[in-house]
Amino acid sequence: MTAAQGQPVDGDDAGRPAGGDESVRGPLGGGDAAQARSAGTKAAPGRPAPHGASTQGAGTQAGGTQGDGGRADTVAAVVRQWQDVRPELDTGPVEIIGRVNRCAALLQQAEDAPLRRAGLSRAEFELLGALRRTGHELTPGELARETFSSGTAVTKRVRALTERGLVERRGDTRDRRVAHLSLSEAGRTLIDGVLPEQLAYESAVLAALDADRQDELAGLLSELLSRLEEYTRALRV
Repeated sequence: MTAAQGQPVDGDDAGRPAGGDESVRGPLGGGDAAQARSAGTKAAPGRPAPHGASTQGAGTQAGGTQGDGGRADTVAAVVRQWQDVRPELDTGPVEIIGRVNRCAALLQQAEDAPLRRAGLSRAEFELLGALRRTGHELTPGELARETFSSGTAVTKRVRALTERGLVERRGDTRDRRVAHLSLSEAGRTLIDGVLPEQLAYESAVLAALDADRQDELAGLLSELLSRLEEYTRALRV
């Protein structure tokens, strides 16, 4: 999903494919958050090893080709490697975070095709999408919050999109330092044309899961996202 549908993306490289497994998976293969929980976690004497950990290493599992639960995707291979070299660690977080990161990277790479045809970076598309879905003018500061971007990045994107005639600026009558931004007719036409292509692609990808499983997955991701948002807000206090 995209910020036109509520997902934040920041940085001028946000629309570019991930450069490799290191950028997708992080140090442990599942992102830095996995490393924080995994480091130093051991099975207590006389108790089963933590989820995802194997006291003998993944290489001793049947056939040596599948990870915990019979999984055989690329993240499962990362988990097996860590279980081989550090069998005392709980690699459970990698099972989740690694797959979330990997799915996001693959989806973004594929979804960028419609944006390239439209001559947009992903970050520019997110900005246009924010103006379209909110349905009213936004200041640069409000756009930064809507897209979870820095003010500097928003200023750069707004300048480029304004020069292309996709975004219009209106000065504030009381404070000349404030600008009010909205989609031009061309910008609205462009975003309305590109978004259905994104949704069609996402529907095709998710078709591998039936409606009940999609609903279950959406619920789990919503719960995780809410907890993470609470956590990051607490860190800023």
